[in-house]
Amino acid sequence: MRRGKARQDEVGFNITPMIDLTFLLLIFFMVTSKLSKEQKKMDISLPAAASATQPEDLSNRDIVNLDGKGVLHLADRAMSDEQMKEYLEARFRGNPPLKIYLRADRDTPGKRIREFMKLASEAGAISVIFGTYNK
Repeated sequence: MRRGKARQDEVGFNITPMIDLTFLLLIFFMVTSKLSKEQKKMDISLPAAASATQPEDLSNRDIVNLDGKGVLHLADRAMSDEQMKEYLEARFRGNPPLKIYLRADRDTPGKRIREFMKLASEAGAISVIFGTYNK
């Protein structure tokens, strides 16, 4: 009787899902970094502060711009207070906690900044930091 070689299955590691995940992460970070740059692109004259420091990581914060006329902007799109509140509430429901980086022009009235702070608080923001530059 003839004995044949026992068939051995190849044991391997399927790296296809890992490659897919890597590409998804790469695309995610490319898109979010582009949005972050777009949001900072507005021509806003930030106020000066003696002890101003730029936050190292803004990736977990929504960047809101407030121009000198008191108009709110998100990614170069002007928004009313109601639209901004709806956006922030949806953002909070989808991914709490809600943190905001407010870039207000130096000519923005203080009353308008307080109105935005109230709006952000009602939407669920737990942290709002202000954009400034060092003297």
